[in-house]
Parts: sequence; structure tokens; C-alpha cells
Amino acid sequence: MRIVFLGAPGSGKGTQAKRLMDEHGLVQISTGDLLRAAVAAGTELGLKAKAAMDAGELVTDDIVLGIIAERLAQDDCKAGFILDGYPRNLQQAEDLQPVLKNIGQSLDAAVLLDVDMDILMKRLTGRRTCSKTGKLLNVYFSSPEELKACTDAGGELIQRADDNEETIANRLKVYREQTEPLIDFYRAAGLLKTVAGEGDIDAIYAQLKQTLGL
Repeated sequence: MRIVFLGAPGSGKGTQAKRLMDEHGLVQISTGDLLRAAVAAGTELGLKAKAAMDAGELVTDDIVLGIIAERLAQDDCKAGFILDGYPRNLQQAEDLQPVLKNIGQSLDAAVLLDVDMDILMKRLTGRRTCSKTGKLLNVYFSSPEELKACTDAGGELIQRADDNEETIANRLKVYREQTEPLIDFYRAAGLLKTVAGEGDIDAIYAQLKQTLGL
């Protein structure tokens, strides 16, 4: 099965994609991971990406697409893959189509993990890490007992610098402007499948599998 995962930051795309990958032998293709690997390997595209990053610039769409195309052409992708974090905008979605056609592949589904924006904001701004145990917690969703266990053990609840409300609000704004239009794009192509991304992680995964017929 060949899937694109859609959803705002904090919707749980990475978590659910990893479970699908582990259980069904799908390859998870993460743009960030691919870029880091290409840079580390010193490939031609990796060197171009590194030059952009070193200059403080965004890596251009054509470089990202080239790295994605190289990965999709590898043998392990023939059994199925999940694109996590790509495409991010309409242009990338359109550019992806001829790449897939060239390797004789086509998408089976675009899965939207649908989560209310207010809940996303709480998921992201409420994230904390216990300095003692390293456990990930959330001041809005973790139980009082879990939060107290950290402080009772002598730990502090640490918030990442980029989990502040202003930064998160900007990330969600960028998603709405650039990535949300993909929902209509894939709906028009007859590929969109929507899964409610709120509630218990196991229940969300069960709904995801049912929706995909797995």
C-alpha cells in the first residue's frame, strides 16, 4: 500500500505511520530523515541541500523531490511506503505525480488525521519532558499523578523552546495556508480518507487500519 499522510503538526502522523510501518512492512519516508541521510552521505543532492542549509536558506523543492525520487526507486519501496511530511504544498503534490509514474507506482490513499485546532494547540504547547526520567508528558492531557510522579522524583517539567504559543501558532498558520489545500487536492483525486485523530492512540490506530482495509 502506498500512502500519503496529511495532518497538522501535533496530529500524530509520525506515531501512526510508525505503527503501520512496523506492523505491515511499509517503508516510512520522512523528508527530514532523507535530507539528513543525504547530507551525511555526501550525495550530489545532499551536498546541494547542505549548501542551502549552511546559507540559512530553505532546501528547494527540486532538491527535496530528487531525494524523494531516489528513495522511492529503491527495491524496498515496491512492497509499499508511507510519505510522512511530503508533499507539503500543492506544487509538491503535482510534482510527485510524474515521479511515481516514472517508477510505475501510484498512490492508494491520502490519509488525513483530523484534529481540532484547539486540541492541537494544547498538544503542542502543553508538551513537557521530565528532567529526571525523560518521560514525555503534557500539562493538559497527562494525569495529575503522572505529572506529580516527575516532581516527586526530584525532576522538573521542561518545555522545549520552540513549543511556545507564538511559534506553535505560526506553524499551524503555515499548515493552514500551504498544506491544508492538499485535502481538497486528494479529495478531487478520489484518494482522501479521513480518520479522527483525537482520543486514545490505540483506538485511532484501529480506525486507521479499518479505513485502509488492513
